[in-house]
Amino acid sequence: MTQFNNTGAIWQWSAPATAAAIRNGQVSVAEVVNAHIDRMHTVNPALNAVVVDLSDQARAAARKADADRAAGKDLGVLHGVPVTIKINVDFKGQANSNGIPAFKDMIAPDDSPVVANLKRAGAITLGLTNTPEMSFRAFTDNPLHGLTRNPWSPDHNPGGSSGGGGSAAAAGIGVIAHGNDIGGSLRFPAWCNGIATIKPTLGRVPAYNPSASAERPLMAQLMSVQGPMAPYVESTRLGLEAMAQPDPRDPFWCPAPLEGPKPEGVIKVLHAQPDDDMDCDPRVMAQVEAAAEMLEDAGYVIEKGMAPNLKEVWQMWSDILMAEIQTLQRKLIDDVATEALANTLDAYVAFSNTLDMKGYMTAIAQRSKHVRDWMMQLQETPLILTPVSVKPICLLNEDLEGPERVYEIFTAARFVSALNLLGLPCAIAPVGIIDGLPTACQIIASRFREDMALDAAQAIEDRVGILCRELWARDAEGQSEGVVVRGGADVAG
Repeated sequence: MTQFNNTGAIWQWSAPATAAAIRNGQVSVAEVVNAHIDRMHTVNPALNAVVVDLSDQARAAARKADADRAAGKDLGVLHGVPVTIKINVDFKGQANSNGIPAFKDMIAPDDSPVVANLKRAGAITLGLTNTPEMSFRAFTDNPLHGLTRNPWSPDHNPGGSSGGGGSAAAAGIGVIAHGNDIGGSLRFPAWCNGIATIKPTLGRVPAYNPSASAERPLMAQLMSVQGPMAPYVESTRLGLEAMAQPDPRDPFWCPAPLEGPKPEGVIKVLHAQPDDDMDCDPRVMAQVEAAAEMLEDAGYVIEKGMAPNLKEVWQMWSDILMAEIQTLQRKLIDDVATEALANTLDAYVAFSNTLDMKGYMTAIAQRSKHVRDWMMQLQETPLILTPVSVKPICLLNEDLEGPERVYEIFTAARFVSALNLLGLPCAIAPVGIIDGLPTACQIIASRFREDMALDAAQAIEDRVGILCRELWARDAEGQSEGVVVRGGADVAG
């Protein structure tokens, strides 16, 4: 029997290591699931990352999974692997509340495609994770389930809108966390919690909510994607494989291979420089520079330069998204949401240009030019390295400080939200620590080349190590009760 070098407690293992250990009888599914449930019950009270506890269902699923293995049945790639699901997608029999009290009884009649795919792969859901109201903020707080905290520091943002999933994954609740991303909602939490993610290409992972009373606006459909988050890049890669299986309910799903042809020769990487109006923290930029050096050490060729029309692309993302929300969704939001969300949306509107019908149609037409420009850049340099934000992680709920602060936060993260307009895949790789909090970089690839972005993220992880192991070590030393806090000098790796 093959022995696996699974270091640390069971809940610290990667998805491939966990799945392999289960397949080979090194550990039972029940042991794995119980280890994660125990971890959840230990750390979640301080984090509020998981807001619907499905422990009983998970234990029952674990017993069945062990019986299936004993009976010699075919096993999925995530057989017995514990995961969490963001509460804004349909999970059959549970409320898709999206953080809104008025939706607390909106029970999903069936699973969304991403949930169905994870179940078919054998994954076992521990619970549903928190999100801000309507998933419209980069901070995870809502009147139904409350505030989610960052496991590195209770005073700092865990990100949003998949902040519950990001906090859970970093703390060791589940091997993979599901999330989604229309303006950074996978990538913000990955950065804030020191974990990896991949925002897939539009059409890679099928999406649909059977409980939805209406279809989403056009550009929301084109800019929103589902994806995995995890402490290990290899877990993120396996999670993507499981999530990306076909589902006829999503008309945009594309049967593209998960692995593309290997590029000939060395791979060039554009180390994209911030726009002049982005007020950069030199410590953050030094960490991104360190990531470039790590890629260079791994054999990539780094070229510094400017990304194509970054500010214009980001502004178009904002303009189009706000035009759709204000026209088709704002009345519902104002009817069911709190003043905090209404004020945040007003702040988004304040830095967006109001589009009439002609302006909206012109922006959609112009989007094709921007996608073309970036695709041409990616033909020349198949990867683009960027900051996630040019500033360190915010304190909790800083977006409630008014329109100017909201603009500053999103301007600092311009490289993130702009990519939703383009529909290109982006990986997040942790790089180091500043003042006790994680830092990360973003790696952009061409359409359906998630494999190349993840390869580069893996190269960085190979040099940095698993950042969350420092978090887990602090926790094991008894420096916290579920939430870890530490200041201190910068640490690279």
